[in-house]
Amino acid sequence: MPNDVAFAGLGAMGAPMAANLLAAGFTVRAYNRSPEKAAALEARGARLCRSLSEAVADAAFVVSMVADDEATRQVMLADDGVIARAAPGTIVIDSSTNTPAMAREVAQAASARGILHLDAPVSGSVAQAGNRELVFMVGGDEAPLERARPLLEAMGRMTIHCGPSGAGATIKLVNNMLSGTMNAAIAEAIAVALAAGVNPEAAQAVLAEGAAGSRLTRTKLPKMLTRNFSPQFQLGLMDKDLRYFLAMAQQVDQPAPIAALVRSQFQAARRAGLGGLDVSALFLQTGR
Repeated sequence: MPNDVAFAGLGAMGAPMAANLLAAGFTVRAYNRSPEKAAALEARGARLCRSLSEAVADAAFVVSMVADDEATRQVMLADDGVIARAAPGTIVIDSSTNTPAMAREVAQAASARGILHLDAPVSGSVAQAGNRELVFMVGGDEAPLERARPLLEAMGRMTIHCGPSGAGATIKLVNNMLSGTMNAAIAEAIAVALAAGVNPEAAQAVLAEGAAGSRLTRTKLPKMLTRNFSPQFQLGLMDKDLRYFLAMAQQVDQPAPIAALVRSQFQAARRAGLGGLDVSALFLQTGR
């Protein structure tokens, strides 16, 4: 059916994305390895599926939002995965943050079965997912992208075609490298400001509106100052993304000393048990 969407991965990002598809009138077949995470979607009208095979059968689109290359390999390339079970002509939209190599491997396997693949990771975290404010960075052919635009517009505010397969995954890692670096800089800056006796409210107001002001200073500074590290984007996932970015930089023989330093900070924080907290919890490593 033209509006049938199979959605795999109903975590903090996937669940609100799928809910927005339902609100836009799409029929959603929901699959998650932990079925209890899909209960709220069922109440909204989604059909819960016990397997990927059941979810993707005759679906016009498949959307995946899982954690990493390993999870994507299982969802996409396993014997009972999306590529093996989806019908030719299905458009697969992978919004996971993967390496470009993983995106291209899945695209090649999809092409061999007549399936159309787009790597379409997003900019934005939980709040943006819920408010349909995500920005999709898409790699792949333009023809399936045009067919998928109504679906993407139901979940986000902007869709940017970045180039061939793997291009979306590439710019996503670049984007997250900048985000991780800015989080580290914000944590270091506010730790020094507090140690120097600066009024916290004044520091927050000035830094949010000054030359370095951004969505990150406006959202992460309050979390650091109140020590509210409930996850919008998990620190452990940022550590993974920085690791992927550094591997990509090595592959193209491009030095990335700043990213290497920042990744070492996130790695230390993850090893200290902070991986399940928000990225702003990096402040705990600098602002103790």
